[in-house]
Amino acid sequence: MSALIRSAASADLPAILAIEQAAPTAAHWNAEQYRHRFKDGCLLVAERADEVCGFLCARIAAGEWEIENVVVEKARQRQGVGEDLMRALLKKWDESAGSAILLEVRKSNAAARALYAKFGLLEVGRRRSYYRDPAEDALLYARHRAT
Repeated sequence: MSALIRSAASADLPAILAIEQAAPTAAHWNAEQYRHRFKDGCLLVAERADEVCGFLCARIAAGEWEIENVVVEKARQRQGVGEDLMRALLKKWDESAGSAILLEVRKSNAAARALYAKFGLLEVGRRRSYYRDPAEDALLYARHRAT
């Protein structure tokens, strides 16, 4: 069963924050930081049974879309919610004629790496000891628009 994916609204911020805080490896932001993505990015939520169960946020600058957070609540992981979010983001990116999608991910996050690879993002670099608690390399992924 696919999740309903839609653009986030201000009323979704409490659910977004709760999902994010329950995910130890997610980037932890405050509500104001998410509000900025309404203006300069893309903030999508996934719903199942009329409840927000995941979200994706990306910053958009000069045609480049940087995925900053993809988080699915634990009870809904491995059920295709992340795929639904990525599919919706790529559709928006295609429609915008964006030049690239970029992101960084913990080296140990095999599930996320597999998700990104499934959608055509390729590993293009590494930032040594980028993450803290625990210290870990960040792998850089990118997908560029075919010319």
